[in-house]
Amino acid sequence: MRRGSEDDREVFMNLSTAYLEWREATLEEGLQRGQRQVVENLLKARFGILDEALAVRLPAILKLSPEEYMPLLVNLSRQELLERFPVEEGDG
Repeated sequence: MRRGSEDDREVFMNLSTAYLEWREATLEEGLQRGQRQVVENLLKARFGILDEALAVRLPAILKLSPEEYMPLLVNLSRQELLERFPVEEGDG
């Protein structure tokens, strides 16, 4: 009977680790989606639409922290944003 309890404990520990990894990945994905939504909404509010020229620059913008990208999004003109965040290879 003791071996069964040890096996059960090992299974439980493996499941706990898998759950914690899944939870962390899910929370990170949610945070990234939220940040992307904030950036998209701010660009729409400033420029009326989120056109393709701005949309393809979202990955580059989101590489910065919110503390870094927010002042840029608020202060730079559309043209300055296009120049500041060139389209990266493979992004479009």
